[in-house]
Amino acid sequence: MPDAARRPWLTVALLFFCAGLNYGDRTAISSVFPLLQAEFGMTDVQLGELGSFFLWSYAAGSPFAGILADRFSRRLLIAGSLTAWSLATLATGFAQSSTQLLAIRAVLGLSECAYLPAAVALIADHHGPRTRGRALGVHLAGLQLGLIAGGAMAGYMGQHGGWRQPFFVLGSAGLILAAICAVFLQDVDQPHTIHKVELGAQLKRLLTRPLYQLILAEAMLVSVGTWMFYNWMPLYFSETFHMSLAAAGFSGTALLQAAAMLAVLIGSGMSDAVAKQSEAKRLLLMAVFYLASAPFLLVFAANSTFALVSVAVILFAFLRALGQANEPPILCGMLPSKERSTAQGLMNTLNALAGGIGIFVAGWLKKDFGLGGVFAGVTILMAMAALAALVAYRLRRSQTFESESFPATS
Repeated sequence: MPDAARRPWLTVALLFFCAGLNYGDRTAISSVFPLLQAEFGMTDVQLGELGSFFLWSYAAGSPFAGILADRFSRRLLIAGSLTAWSLATLATGFAQSSTQLLAIRAVLGLSECAYLPAAVALIADHHGPRTRGRALGVHLAGLQLGLIAGGAMAGYMGQHGGWRQPFFVLGSAGLILAAICAVFLQDVDQPHTIHKVELGAQLKRLLTRPLYQLILAEAMLVSVGTWMFYNWMPLYFSETFHMSLAAAGFSGTALLQAAAMLAVLIGSGMSDAVAKQSEAKRLLLMAVFYLASAPFLLVFAANSTFALVSVAVILFAFLRALGQANEPPILCGMLPSKERSTAQGLMNTLNALAGGIGIFVAGWLKKDFGLGGVFAGVTILMAMAALAALVAYRLRRSQTFESESFPATS
């Protein structure tokens, strides 16, 4: 077993790969939409429901997942969640109808929701203010990598071996990784010593805190827009530029996520740097980058070439992720360890609800405005998110939060 000095970064390394599977498993299905349409005769609205059902079940389970992760072993919740969602991913490959697919997507959402609150809090437990932004940024980069790998692999395998094959591969890999995590991850507190907090008082304290409300608003606005892209971008490239499934699956995820993965690694370091002056400046950094990202989406309002759309998407994704890299350390920095998972779970619930609505609305509006028109409208959402972050910055500067105690390795 690794010594205590290495454990904080071993934890990040393992959770980096877990995060990749978490997002890869949930988004791979978007790259095989044309094959699902051909086999099951699914409409655009039904394809949108695959994303919405996942997100809405994810939203339903997330508050309970966060509460559990503040009260029981975060290590075991991570390993258990990974096992459950990997089994659901395997089951996806056996689906025989659109109805079965919808049911499995709902199960996948319930299975995955336990992961993120426990993982974010476990990383924050192992890392103090000096390294927390970078550690959480590496984990966030794992999520972005999963979107690239899941979409590209599913598109390639779907084109050459059928749409079921990638789900068998992803599910099997997840079961192996779950066993590794169960052995090598470690809680900072033993399960029987993890803080017990009266639930009603904890929820009231969180939901009545204005700063937390503003962070929730910012996160929801960004989620609506980003989930529209995650779910519909491969189909946009396939229909608009007549690309193959593999090329559309890769372009529809890689353009967004390769830029985002690089950005969160850079942005997390920037976040830690400005936090040395003031924790509030993480929020200011977020607002600036969100606002800078918004205008690039207007390219979708015109009849643009693939090259122009690609450049605009890369720049948007890069700037958005520079801002979003601040979100996890902001949330962890304003709360004690015993409340972080609950706060993350509530945020996941609202983000998933918002994202599910965004996916469904995009499918509904596609006929009248086209996916290009829908994507252009995300400009407004990003500007509103920047405003929420700026208001939160002004509020954060005037508040003092309880001091934290961190492990010596931080």
